[in-house]
Amino acid sequence: MTEALASSAPPVRIGIVGLGRLGSRHAENLSDRVAGARLVAAASPVEQERATAQRAFPGIAVYEDLPGLLAHEGLDAVWLVTPTSLHADQIITVLEAGKHVFCEKPLALEIGDCDRVIAVADRFPDQVAMVGFMRRFDPAYAEAKRRIDAGALGDVFAIACRSEDPVDPNGFFVRFAPTSGGIFLDCCIHDVDLVRWMLDGASATHVSSAGSRVMYPDLAACNDVDTAFATVNFDGGKVATFHVSRTSHRGYEATMTIIGTKGTLEIGRGLSKLPLVLDSDGARHVHGQTDFFDRFNDAFLAEARAFVSAIQTGQPSPLGLHDARQATALAARMRDALVVG
Repeated sequence: MTEALASSAPPVRIGIVGLGRLGSRHAENLSDRVAGARLVAAASPVEQERATAQRAFPGIAVYEDLPGLLAHEGLDAVWLVTPTSLHADQIITVLEAGKHVFCEKPLALEIGDCDRVIAVADRFPDQVAMVGFMRRFDPAYAEAKRRIDAGALGDVFAIACRSEDPVDPNGFFVRFAPTSGGIFLDCCIHDVDLVRWMLDGASATHVSSAGSRVMYPDLAACNDVDTAFATVNFDGGKVATFHVSRTSHRGYEATMTIIGTKGTLEIGRGLSKLPLVLDSDGARHVHGQTDFFDRFNDAFLAEARAFVSAIQTGQPSPLGLHDARQATALAARMRDALVVG
């Protein structure tokens, strides 16, 4: 019934704000690959990005900022791919303009800002507000959750996460670090959300974390690190560990090990860009993943389709603001507990 309703509903007219690397990929998906979506507008303060969008998406309207985009006639929804420090105020602006809103993770850098957003969203219950935790839509993580809920692993008591970005010789991310909230809120937030999801929202009872900035010492200016570890104890005797870094020599990797009383699941380990491993001259060669697009391209598409479907069918947000708030809360505790060696 839901699919039938979605297929017969008018297209959702979407404007995207932010046309950097991630924003451009979202724009491509919304333009060509998401049934029921129509990309009608884009905004960026960068003239070159606006020009690129006009070439890539003929007929699209371009604007310099969010207020300009919100004035676009017939706009139904706004897709935010902007600096995290802007998320809370921009989501509120979009909701108060009467539009549905999708925002990239995290919801905000501080709990107070999350609560401001939720208070406004509660005033507009018919508008879909979704945060982009796309790993929940990855088939492997979704299957792991299904098996946990079915009791296949018994009682889950330990989860180990590892998320690594490849070494960046140019230190591109360093320029954005002051507004990112730090490595836990920027790079580890997906794992934080997934662990809470796998554990059915268990409460954290103790948090410790440590890190270093050997490869990118300039991160000291904003008290950020390039490699970090955290351990979180949850109620019921559960524990999760997190390893996050921007220093991988293998390329991008995101893995999770889930241990229960009946079995263990491994997610994402040993994946190559292509399903091809070459053994030659006594050595093994694996083509590593370049970035998170290699690993999660299908998940990005699935989350976009879920957002559009919720709007067309009048269903609740596929991933609501309260879960996003709790992810920010735990990542902020990890950030605040950080000891730099």
